[in-house]
Amino acid sequence: MLSRPEILIVGGGVAGLSLATRLGKSMGKPGKARITLIDKSFSHVWKPMLHCFASGTLSNENDKVNFITQASGHHFEFWPGEVASIDRENREVILSPLLEADGTVVLESRRMKYDTIVIAIGSCANDFGTPGVKEHCMSIDNLVEANAFNEKFRMELLRAFANTSELDIAIVGGGATGVQLAAELHKALEIVGPYNLHAFGKAPPKLHVTLLQSGARILPAFPESVSAAAQKELEHIGVTVQTNARVAGADAHGFILKDGSYIPAKLRVWAAGVKAPEVTTAYGDLTINRTGQILVNPNLSSIDDERIFALGDCSFIQDDPLPATAQVAGQQAKHLARYLPAWIEHGRKVPGCVFHNKGAIVALGKYNGWAALPGGTVWGGGISHGFSARLAHLMLYRQHQMELFGYYRGLMSCYSDWVETFVRPSVRLD
Repeated sequence: MLSRPEILIVGGGVAGLSLATRLGKSMGKPGKARITLIDKSFSHVWKPMLHCFASGTLSNENDKVNFITQASGHHFEFWPGEVASIDRENREVILSPLLEADGTVVLESRRMKYDTIVIAIGSCANDFGTPGVKEHCMSIDNLVEANAFNEKFRMELLRAFANTSELDIAIVGGGATGVQLAAELHKALEIVGPYNLHAFGKAPPKLHVTLLQSGARILPAFPESVSAAAQKELEHIGVTVQTNARVAGADAHGFILKDGSYIPAKLRVWAAGVKAPEVTTAYGDLTINRTGQILVNPNLSSIDDERIFALGDCSFIQDDPLPATAQVAGQQAKHLARYLPAWIEHGRKVPGCVFHNKGAIVALGKYNGWAALPGGTVWGGGISHGFSARLAHLMLYRQHQMELFGYYRGLMSCYSDWVETFVRPSVRLD
């Protein structure tokens, strides 16, 4: 063990930032360990809300958590960078050079010592090797990608507006991300409509969104009744939903389906499948599965190295596979925050992490929402829909903010967002 244990947390998503914040309080503040968070970005957003950033219905500045600010207020350190590899023999991580947008080197490759490392780098969409997807499709796995899509969306809307033409968008993937993005895009266009009418004297262009799902129904993680109701709601607001639609390829103008049909689309979004980032293949020869997830024991330690833990979407428990959701990642982060200190200080083994399913919520913008909860009644379980479900979805986001900021700062953040609704547009216009 090092004289002062070095705990490295790789990835500042839901799990990583929550763990860094909690360990900063329990071990960083009293000087029991040095906690360092590593991420290639400088800020955190709650991943289940990325579809709102992509559509422009959320303000980036209000809803981002700056890593430097969070670190300075919660007794951990932050270093920007991406872990290129792990030297398990010398207990070091090797960071890739940090580059500017033009390729200029800001920081050379660096090495950082660790006593314990926690990998929480999340996941990304899985194109399954489908021809043309990487070259012609966009995704919204992180804030950079969500912002890039929003920029393209606004520019294509402007072009369609000037040419009095329709804007065709196709989304592959009928899970929560694809379904919510489809609804949120229509919400954004409804909000921006009055601005166009008053500024340019004409109504906005017609938006045509097609949602492609390879399976028999959308939202397969929810009960069939929710899937049917969500599809009906999407179709009501103008989304074309195609199930059993297997994509064979993509090009610069749309998607080719395996049945030979073609779906034209100016904007093409791939939101199907989940896999770990490819960098896991360079993490010290750790055992991974076919989707790149690190194989871990029930206590979240790697099956190859007890000093390395992995949690959230980038990990896989062979005996008890769990879905790649923010709920799972959050519970695992709390588990490690509770038991890692005793393991590091006294060598007490971290017990197995038991996941408690609290249900799932999906919100279709302002139109509808569903909460599928365990049990037999609506509030103790069952399914609720409408405003209560949409409010519950929003409260999950607010709860996440309060976990990071603390109760009073979290309330102030809610108040600040409310005030913003009176002074700024409710959709991104520039």
